[in-house]
Amino acid sequence: MKFIFFLFFLIHSCLYNKMMLLQYFFMVIYVFYLYSGCFEFFNKVSYLNGVDNFSYNLILLSFLISSFMILSMIGCNSMFMFLFINLLLSLFLVFIFSSLSFMYMYMYFEFVLVPLMVLILGWGYQPERLISGMYLFFYTVLVSLPLLLLLLYLYICHGSLIFDLMNFTSKYFLIHFFFIVVFMVKLPMCFFHYWLPKAHVQAPVSGSMILAGLMLKIGGYGLIRVSYIYEYMYLYYSYIWFTLSMVGSLMISVICLVQADMKCLIAYSSVSHMGMVIMGLMTLSSWGLWGSFYLMLGHGFCSSGLFYAANLYYIRTGSRSFFINKGLLIYLPSCSMFFFLLCVFNMSCPPSLNFVSELMILMSLIKFWSLSSLFFMGISFFCACFSYYLYSYSQHGLVHNLYSFSGINLLEFLCLFMHLLPLLSSPLIMMCLM
Repeated sequence: MKFIFFLFFLIHSCLYNKMMLLQYFFMVIYVFYLYSGCFEFFNKVSYLNGVDNFSYNLILLSFLISSFMILSMIGCNSMFMFLFINLLLSLFLVFIFSSLSFMYMYMYFEFVLVPLMVLILGWGYQPERLISGMYLFFYTVLVSLPLLLLLLYLYICHGSLIFDLMNFTSKYFLIHFFFIVVFMVKLPMCFFHYWLPKAHVQAPVSGSMILAGLMLKIGGYGLIRVSYIYEYMYLYYSYIWFTLSMVGSLMISVICLVQADMKCLIAYSSVSHMGMVIMGLMTLSSWGLWGSFYLMLGHGFCSSGLFYAANLYYIRTGSRSFFINKGLLIYLPSCSMFFFLLCVFNMSCPPSLNFVSELMILMSLIKFWSLSSLFFMGISFFCACFSYYLYSYSQHGLVHNLYSFSGINLLEFLCLFMHLLPLLSSPLIMMCLM
């Protein structure tokens, strides 16, 4: 609870527009939380809050992405309001990832939608942000209301909604569907993903960063929690979601190759990678579970960094279109190496965390169904294709003017570097621990 109160008492720094002070304290709480450790199952329990290995790493990711959001929005309008929204999002995310009760997790799962809507509607770019916010709101609310009724029914039947005390062995597909679909929409899985490109394209860069870095991870975290509680239903119906994710990821990877907007391509690539996360989770193996979890962490840094780099180009060229963003290697050479590394890590090249996670997912898929490796190879191939397409079409070609400069400041270099550092260092730390 000390970390939650730490965040709560930072509200005064938002009211007085102390941006760098809030940034400093985010780093302080990150270091404190990093060294607090998590070596048991649900330790540091107090007031129905606790962390295990999954929530511990996701809370660390929340602090880092929230810090990157502040760096990305320096100089924006109504800075004090943005800092307050950012702090509110961080607080709700910590509550989501540390709640031991399903009802508390559901409540904060809904609460986090309000500041996210304010972020999109208040700092978005085009007037279409209104309809994008409505897509996000109604997709989430429509599928989460049946889950609320189901949770009330389970409380009547079992008398508790604490994760460790819940045990359910029903085989009714409708119950399973209500439990799963709310997290599938949040991930999102293909066929439930229509809100994501809309929200990403119209959101400000900070909104895209928190959507890709954290909001999608809420869906994966929920699937992990539900799989521990209702593993019998997972065994019975996992082939349905496995098949939909496998086919959907392949389709979305092909759709990425015909995009003309940089942010839209990065958003669709998130749907393709989250399909791999679902495939790994549905195998119900330890390799699939940890591979999916590591892919969520790696995607959180990689996709957030890609959105930030795309916004740097948007600020300087005034467009996100591939037809206008040409020859950026000449126009902005100081950013091209960071953009290249992020694109390479997005296609899961070694020694990134994405490569280790996809290798673990591939091992679990071969054990689950041997022919799924063919689909996985197709998904990986098209992921490499659209990552190469994203880099080559924007960096090469004829620039629209003949002026060349290196207009990236030190703060932007720092934000790009901090996105890459965890992707490179995590595999080395894992090798040392093994």
